[in-house]
Amino acid sequence: MSEHESAAPLDKKFFTTGMKILTAIMVGGLSFGLYRMLFGLEAATNLNDQYPLGLWIGVDVATGVALAAGGFTSGALVYIFNREHFHAVIRPALLTAMLGYTFVGIGLMFDLGRWYNIWHPAMPFMWQGNSVLFEVGICVMIYLTVLYLEFAPIVCERFIGRVNLPGKLARFNDPIDMVLRFADHILGKIMFLFIIAGVVLSCAHQSSLGTLLVIAPYKLHPLYSSLLGPLFFLTSAFAVGITMIVFESMIATRMMGRKPEMHILTPISKIIPYLLGIYIAAKLGDMFFRGTYVYLFDNALPVIMFWIEFGLLTVVPFFMLMSSDIRRSPRGLFIAAAMYVVGILLNRSTVFFIAYEPLYAAQAYIPAIGEFALTIGLIATIVFVYRAFVTILPVLPAPENEA
Repeated sequence: MSEHESAAPLDKKFFTTGMKILTAIMVGGLSFGLYRMLFGLEAATNLNDQYPLGLWIGVDVATGVALAAGGFTSGALVYIFNREHFHAVIRPALLTAMLGYTFVGIGLMFDLGRWYNIWHPAMPFMWQGNSVLFEVGICVMIYLTVLYLEFAPIVCERFIGRVNLPGKLARFNDPIDMVLRFADHILGKIMFLFIIAGVVLSCAHQSSLGTLLVIAPYKLHPLYSSLLGPLFFLTSAFAVGITMIVFESMIATRMMGRKPEMHILTPISKIIPYLLGIYIAAKLGDMFFRGTYVYLFDNALPVIMFWIEFGLLTVVPFFMLMSSDIRRSPRGLFIAAAMYVVGILLNRSTVFFIAYEPLYAAQAYIPAIGEFALTIGLIATIVFVYRAFVTILPVLPAPENEA
């Protein structure tokens, strides 16, 4: 890593006015999660036997997994394709992925009827290989472990030589420092294994999420029911992984009062249209091959969502990012990245509960207030924890005058 790309903890006041507001939102949202834990899904949500997958699966889990793809895409870009120029984005992308997958697990726990059984996939004697979610659960569980191991050297870097426990705990300073040095040394030797494992595992479960509704072809609108669902989820995750690096970096620099790192974001955004083009080509090819284009002008909510999430928020950013002027413009680049991030959010939501049409539903599914509140609370919590991590640990690139 070059000198100007060295990382350092954020030297800013933590509890600003914005963070106080964010904390209030976080506490309010998580209180609905506590209510759900105490009184069950029926009391806190509008889920039922016809609509078992709702806002928490579509947003907290499926969208969360997709938006956390920056961890493995940045790792592949820098360490596998040897694009060292983008090394500065590794740590923020890794932190975003680690927090994203952690909260995917937390969000899934809220959605489970028996949330206290979430530990079952970790026990081989409780595995259910016939479940379409089995592979997703195993891959996410292992990949989350890999992410924590990949992040461990950053913790070691921060505290090696700086362990200073107070009072009687001071006797543990030297042993803890030795453990940190040993862990840093060992992880440095075998990190390439975790990077390769992270890429493989991510590709596996990103595509497997798209497999979930392949088993219910007659319950999805024809525009979204396809045997190529796993390919759509995987290729769109490739594209949104790089897009999230841009989006997260520009949000973070704005929050920290810094200038956008356009010397990195402009070149890396040049990759997005290629990845996005693969997803668009696969989607259009499948639509024309199966003849589902005949539904494009129906007056139905899934069709409207298709025009919005694919036509407006996927195809339009694709053409925007093909322009070098937009890639060089902080405002233009941010708008294009934000559009596609929202497009992925709407796509996953549409697949899991908007385009989902059960045969015997008495009424349409509309998420309850508690579902929205908890989702917003979890997002606020991610931002809160992200700010805490970058304040304590060397994650973000140091300002040039400090480096």
